[in-house]
Amino acid sequence: MNEYDSEMMAGLLESMGYEPAADQDDAGILILNTCCVRGTAENKVWGLLGRLKKWKRQREGRILAISGCLPQQPGTSTDICRRFPHVDIVFGTYNRHELPGLIEQVIKERRQVNKVWEKEGEIPEEIPVRRQSGLKAWVPIIHGCNNFCTYCIVPYVRGRERSRRPEKIIAEVQELASQGYREITLLGQNVNSYGKDLEENIDFADLLKELDGIEGLWRIRFMTSHPRDFSEKLIDVIATARKVCEHVHLPAQAGSNRILKAMGRGYTRENYLSLVSKIRKAVPGVAITTDLMVGFPGEAEEDFADTLDLVRRVEYDQAFTFVYNPRKGTPAAKMEQLPEDVKSRRIQKLVALQKEISLLKNKAEEGKVREILVEGPSEHNPTRLCGRTRTNKTVVFEGDDVQVGNLIEVRIVKGHLTHLEGVPVQDEEKR
Repeated sequence: MNEYDSEMMAGLLESMGYEPAADQDDAGILILNTCCVRGTAENKVWGLLGRLKKWKRQREGRILAISGCLPQQPGTSTDICRRFPHVDIVFGTYNRHELPGLIEQVIKERRQVNKVWEKEGEIPEEIPVRRQSGLKAWVPIIHGCNNFCTYCIVPYVRGRERSRRPEKIIAEVQELASQGYREITLLGQNVNSYGKDLEENIDFADLLKELDGIEGLWRIRFMTSHPRDFSEKLIDVIATARKVCEHVHLPAQAGSNRILKAMGRGYTRENYLSLVSKIRKAVPGVAITTDLMVGFPGEAEEDFADTLDLVRRVEYDQAFTFVYNPRKGTPAAKMEQLPEDVKSRRIQKLVALQKEISLLKNKAEEGKVREILVEGPSEHNPTRLCGRTRTNKTVVFEGDDVQVGNLIEVRIVKGHLTHLEGVPVQDEEKR
């Protein structure tokens, strides 16, 4: 979601006549788009703001702005203005669309502007977006979250759930497809809640069916799904829709019923395992990824053992693993915290287990032929191309620029921890 927000702000800047700078030293405007889900991200912002004081003084007229979840926290924007007077604009998650007016105000009045909406408003539409890719696009469908998990700051900085109008989403995806975009990822803190706040009788499964019929579009992905709201109707659509990819990101967070209850997740490990079983039965070969947290307040050794057991049972293709750290203003921050050395030991054990499973999963791909959407040169080896399978696995292979933007078949010859190596079937036939 933050990546999309950055693309939106870049689009707004270009609509004002600005162009992307080659690097930080070349820039006349610098915007920090912040996250505060974890303390490490927040701490990086404070350090960077301090260092940017020198950047601001190097050239007259430079504008430094900060946006996103960090200044959206109560009282934080005022604190930023006080601690960092060289920051020109402070704005939050609800009013990013006001960026052009805020810049004009700073230029005209030559003073610091602090404008953070206290409450979410209507979802602004028809905002220009400067997408990083001409092949794949992020498309938000719902903003905010109503779940209030006890560890999570998101509902406080992203607001309550607000669904976009279905006709707006459909029109945007149709336009993207007409421009040559072949893959879209539908975004939301909980995409499964889509439509609950709308007058129309429409849910996320209905929206997927509508988008599946758009000509020129090849692939549809989505994130993130809350396990509690994952309906059998949605499973049926994933199984039958031609363009919806066989990849489900299903955050578990923990494997212990006691911890899940303390987190306020709204499901048990038994519910979760049953859901995984239903998805796998309906969608053969589906890849399931997850988010997992260790060190939640009160997590005992047997609770952590339950999380390890869940990982062994589900056999995730990939897991994003985190150490819990308290977020001010959330209920869990007031609970008794675990020692850091306990958290460190547990995260290392969890990561080691998941690496073992991920490697075995990727090794199992060897010899299989997969459909790849060719994205461009590999980030780690620009002499080779890379793309993704429908199950969202990265594949690196020898190829040429003509293949970029196309669907090709690739035989997997080697499975690594983080990616696959392959040979285009067409090249095999030439041999």
